[in-house]
Order: sequence, then structure tokens, then C-alpha cells
Amino acid sequence: MAVAATPCPLPDLPTLATLPKKRLPAGRERDWYESHNRRLKAMRLVIALLHSGVYRPRTATNRRIRTVATQIGVHRPSDTTCRMVRTLMRHDSGR
Repeated sequence: MAVAATPCPLPDLPTLATLPKKRLPAGRERDWYESHNRRLKAMRLVIALLHSGVYRPRTATNRRIRTVATQIGVHRPSDTTCRMVRTLMRHDSGR
């Protein structure tokens, strides 16, 4: 009998003052806006994963990333965004 592991809930994230939002520059290609928003989403997910105790890219599976996205109220990330999350974790680890 297989028992499904329930993900541990995220600890309360600290409330930090955020910078005021600015409009994105007009006149860029659609691809630029899509990649910009994808990078922002990936960074939010990396921060949430680090706060939840996931520090290594190999333990950040697509399933875990998508679970964390649901918990923090972010739309379900694509496979490309999940790959970007792992890449950012790899480069931010300082190792």
C-alpha cells in the first residue's frame, strides 16, 4: 500500500516592504514581456522553495514547485518555468 506524502505547509513568510510597481516599457516584443514575467515568477518560486527548506535543485521536482506555487497563490508554472527555477537555485547556491 502506497501512502501519498503530503507536503509540509509553508512557514509564514516574513512581510517585507515591497517596491512600488512601475509600468513595463512599451514597444518591446511580446517575447520580452513573456520572458520578463517568467523570470519574476521563477524568482518568487525560488524564494518560497528556500523558505520551505528546499535548497537543492535536484529536490525541487516539478511537482514540488507546482505545489509551492499553489500554496503561495501563483498560477501553475510550466515545465520551462520549473526548469528556470532549478537553474536559478543552482546559480544562487554559491557552490
